[in-house]
Amino acid sequence: MTRTPGPQRRKRVGLIGFGFIGRQVYQRLLADPALEPAFVHNRSAQALAGVPDPLRLADLAQAARREPDLVVEMAHPDYTRSHGERLLRHCDYLPLSVTALADDALRERLLAVARSSGTRLLIPHGALMGADNLAESRWEAVSIVFWKNPAHIDFSESGFDPASVEQETVVYDGPVRGIAQRYPRNVNTMVACALATTGLDACHARLVAVPGLDHGRIRIEARGPAGALLVMDKAQPMAGVSGTEMVDSQWRSIRRAAGVADHPEFV
Repeated sequence: MTRTPGPQRRKRVGLIGFGFIGRQVYQRLLADPALEPAFVHNRSAQALAGVPDPLRLADLAQAARREPDLVVEMAHPDYTRSHGERLLRHCDYLPLSVTALADDALRERLLAVARSSGTRLLIPHGALMGADNLAESRWEAVSIVFWKNPAHIDFSESGFDPASVEQETVVYDGPVRGIAQRYPRNVNTMVACALATTGLDACHARLVAVPGLDHGRIRIEARGPAGALLVMDKAQPMAGVSGTEMVDSQWRSIRRAAGVADHPEFV
């Protein structure tokens, strides 16, 4: 006699951040038959209007009580610094604010906790096109350039005066590690590129502010042994500091991380 398998338990996903991306991810969780929200945390509780009280979580130190399989951060790199290790003791962790991982000591602590706890620290593709090609090959030199309207750049931690940008202006030119410290909300894709290729100090970054630009543009060049060259160029509409495709990209990463996507090996 063949036993018909019962329905699989829905994977529980905790959300940190309820902004442009977080709200849309929450709605998709509610509609997904394989996933369900474990909790929603946001710095401002007022932003959680419409989220039922049982799903709200005011104190992330209590996250384990909600029994999440995966926690997704979509707010600010400070959450990874403050809560990443605690979360990884109980579940997988997927930070959208990848710039937090530019801190080598923090990244190593997170990985150590994940190894000892049997959980995973995951890096989303985000806006990084060709991530698999970049990660699977050996590159000798990699550069990544962003062109953005100053209105879509958060200058608050950069020390750069956006009022001085009256024409196309290079506001950063140097290693990815440095731009991650100055523009932590803008350059997650750059950090992901560096971690996938030559590292935070060898991967070269440029951020160019272009007044009046009606889209964001990314260009990646990777050079390998024997003259190998990979060049990728993408333009996209912007929403805040992110491209408009970020929600779809993050959603695919969440489903893969939860093991319910068609190709879960690609996160």
